[in-house]
Amino acid sequence: MVDAHETHVIVGAGLAGAKAAETLRAEGFTGRVILVGDEREQPYERPGLSKNFLAGSTPRAELFVHESPWYAAHEVELRLGSPVTRLDRGERAVELGDGTVLHYDRLLLATGSAPRPLDVPGIDLGGVHYLRRLADSERLRATLQTLGRENGRLVLVGAGWIGLEAAAAARHYGAEVTVVEPQSTPLYGALGPELGEFFAHLHEDRGVRFHFGASITEIEGEAGMVLAAHTDDGDEHPAHAVLVGIGAAPQTALAVAAGIDIAEREEGGGIAVDSSLRSSDPVIFAAGDVASVAHPLFGRRLRVEHWANALNGGPAAARAMLGQDVVYDRVPYFFSDQYDLGMEYSGYAAPGSYDHVVVRGDASKREFIAFWQGPDNRVLAGMNVNVWDVAGSIQQLVRSARPVDPDRLSDPTVPLTDL
Repeated sequence: MVDAHETHVIVGAGLAGAKAAETLRAEGFTGRVILVGDEREQPYERPGLSKNFLAGSTPRAELFVHESPWYAAHEVELRLGSPVTRLDRGERAVELGDGTVLHYDRLLLATGSAPRPLDVPGIDLGGVHYLRRLADSERLRATLQTLGRENGRLVLVGAGWIGLEAAAAARHYGAEVTVVEPQSTPLYGALGPELGEFFAHLHEDRGVRFHFGASITEIEGEAGMVLAAHTDDGDEHPAHAVLVGIGAAPQTALAVAAGIDIAEREEGGGIAVDSSLRSSDPVIFAAGDVASVAHPLFGRRLRVEHWANALNGGPAAARAMLGQDVVYDRVPYFFSDQYDLGMEYSGYAAPGSYDHVVVRGDASKREFIAFWQGPDNRVLAGMNVNVWDVAGSIQQLVRSARPVDPDRLSDPTVPLTDL
């Protein structure tokens, strides 16, 4: 049903929010659409902030979801630089920081996630960075350029995707890089130790130093600037800048204060939504990083922080807001670019959930596909590294939930489509 008298408010002007607004109009909604964001920038895509934009190969203008005239042309009201401070479910209204009150008939929470803070002495020094917003990336890029010119040193706290992509950008500029990671390999939580070791070698070959099994206890500085990072095993790492990348937390404060159900920590801790992205309040939906979705394919809640989830989740939520029958069961997908390596990952295989990893191709040449299989030989996830046009087939293997012979899975002469 389309009602010209209804108002749909979207809180969060990122990719999920912008694509939801686009979809509302594309599906014929003629009512009022208001897109509220706490940044002053128009909606932009975040992958480039740690990849090509950070490395200087993509211009700023290419990050934005739509060109500026699009919003007025489609009668989407932008309220930028206006954080939402209160959600009143009884009145069906949100209040902005400037006191403006917006009433809604349907509400989408696409508030995203925020970097987890590092709580150690010295964290407030001028050379300490987090990376989440466009302004963060611009500031970090200027720092990396300076470090490269002056043979400066960067210490990265955390060897997740953000840390490794930033390490690749830093080496591109010529900066010296040390990564401190409490686990035994990079990407331990995302890929497990088998493939984490592969990424360690990739970066070590490019001159990156890793310090595994340790945590930062202090960032030493003088006159407001970074001098070194200290770890709990007594080591000291000289540094001119520090980037903290220890994960992200869903921004659920609005939902919590309004009494909306929140998922358990082991389910990602986001706003609990059903497979149509509807929250415990029937007129409030959530999409993107902040949503913990009851996923029909995996039989559990998943909170996915990657680009594809925002790209697809925003439109799915918009259709659900319009009363359409929506089942959001996308196979989780993300990609990364580091040096001359490109990869795509499809599926979900947390450490402890899989039985073994099968490799198809030559990992030593950095052209292969890795598959995570459960005890029943079901393919839980797959990652293609410098091998292209196979992500669709990998997702079909994950979706099928059928046992696959590991020997055939590892055999490059057997087409994936035959499996």
